[in-house]
Formats: sequence, structure tokens, C-alpha cells
Amino acid sequence: MHTVWKGAISFGLVHVPVKMFSATEDKDISMKYIHKTCGSPVSYVRRCPSCEKDVEWDEITRGYEYEKGKYVLFDKEELEQLSERNNKTITILDFVDLDEIDPIYFQKTYYLSPDQAGSNAYRLLLEAMRDTGKIGIAKIAIRSKSSLAAIRVMDNCLAVETIFYPDEIRPISQVPGLPEQVNVNDKELTMAKLLIEQLSTPFEPEKYTDDYRVALLDVIQLKVAGEEVTLAPARPEANVIDLMAALQASIEAVRPIGTDPGEPAAPARKTRTKKAASKAARAAAEGDPNGPEAPKPKRRTSPKSKKTS
Repeated sequence: MHTVWKGAISFGLVHVPVKMFSATEDKDISMKYIHKTCGSPVSYVRRCPSCEKDVEWDEITRGYEYEKGKYVLFDKEELEQLSERNNKTITILDFVDLDEIDPIYFQKTYYLSPDQAGSNAYRLLLEAMRDTGKIGIAKIAIRSKSSLAAIRVMDNCLAVETIFYPDEIRPISQVPGLPEQVNVNDKELTMAKLLIEQLSTPFEPEKYTDDYRVALLDVIQLKVAGEEVTLAPARPEANVIDLMAALQASIEAVRPIGTDPGEPAAPARKTRTKKAASKAARAAAEGDPNGPEAPKPKRRTSPKSKKTS
């Protein structure tokens, strides 16, 4: 792993030297813009509209727009001096319970390892936090960006979760179209809660996959091999007309065979059962409880591939 940051955790008068490593990685498939005519990647230039010329990096500085078209400028050294004041220490301010933090605050996860001769202090903090069940709320600056952070124990490692400041969270009142008063049919509510109970299962992250990325990689491999791929059009979304029928069909799809309708379902369900429930609900909304599945993508070999095979 690449070291992202080096510094120390400070709580009270205890100083714990640590190294920081990114705990996650972006697996998005990166694509470039290509000129169709010649197949070359399109390049982007830094151009000044006033001087009408391309600008080199050594001619560029940073600026804050305080009025439309008016900027205050900052040299690189000024920004570095501001960030160096607090970028070497993770200062724990308070210890709290993890369930007190709403998930909307979490940004990115990092792992911390002991640095230099900090193993004893690192182990002390880790075990003390594990025994008390608390997490530390701290301030941290990474790459000149200051943020709050939650320090917690993950297995045998201390982890840092950067979190937003409260004023960075947009208020729910800004969300348009939220209903002021919700009137829910009691029977539909009962059916919905029953469906939720039947689909409830322990969280097993390893069973979830990025289906889009997997499918895209498959198509990329086929195109590299010279094959032509034809994708079937997406099935239009169903307009749910009879909500009760859709709920009932969903419940029947996930209910184990031979189970009494009044009997509570087993707590754990597999992912494929959830897909079956979605399919049944869609079919019920369309008026066909046994509606067919959407056609799968077709693949055909290009004339070039047939010729060379």
C-alpha cells in the first residue's frame, strides 16, 4: 500500500506516531474521449480566454472568486503554510458511540499503522477503544483539506473515517417534493412490513457485486477480441397500478414452499430470492403474475471474426 500521510494521533498527552493508508479503491472503468475520425485520444489544454493563448503550469496560481469576475490570489507557499499548522497531528477531541453518528457524515476510510517506535502506544489506544466500545472524534488535515474524522477499531487495526462538518450537510428542508403528510393504507403497510421481514438478512458484503462493471468488462473483452456485441433494449419500467397485488406477489416469491401464509419467514434470504421478488412485483403490476423475463443481451460474431476463425 502507498503511504498517504504520516503524523501522529494525539489524545490527552498521549502521542501515537502513525502512517495512513487508503482503505478503499475506486474500481470505476476509466474511458477517454476519442476522435472518431482518426481514433486518437482528445487532449485538453489550459487556455486563457483573455490572452488567447495556452498557459503553462508555471504560469498558474490559485484564486478565490469573491465577486463575479474578481479574485484574490494565493501562492502555493501561502496555502502550504496555512495547511502545515495542523496537518501532522490527528487530535482526538471527544470519544462517542458509533451509533450516534448518522451515515450521511462519512466520507472515506483510511487504515492507520504504528510508525517508528509507536507500537506500544498504538496497541494501548486500540485495546482501550476496543474495551470501551468508543470511537474518537478528531480533526485531521489530508492534502491541505481539513475535516473531522472518526477513529475506530477494525479487527486489529485503527481506522480513520473522514466525516463532513455539520455545515457541509445540506438540510432536508431543501429537498423538493417531500410529502407534508403521509396517508398510508393499513393493509398495504402490513404487507410491506411483512415483505421487509422476509427479505431481512445479516449483512454479507461479499455477496454484492457491481453488475454494471462486470458486464462492461465482459463487453470490453469481446470487443478487444474483434467480436461485435448487440445489446437488447432495456425493458421499460413497470407502472405499478395495483400496489396490493405487487406486494402479495413479492411475498409469495420469497416465501419458502409449503410455508403457511401466517407463519413468519426465516430471517435470512438469499440474493436471488430478492431478484425473484422484484420480478414478481413487476409482473404483477403489469397484470401477468408469471410474466417472462426480459430478453438477455445477444452476442454475434462480426464477419471479420468468422473469416479468421
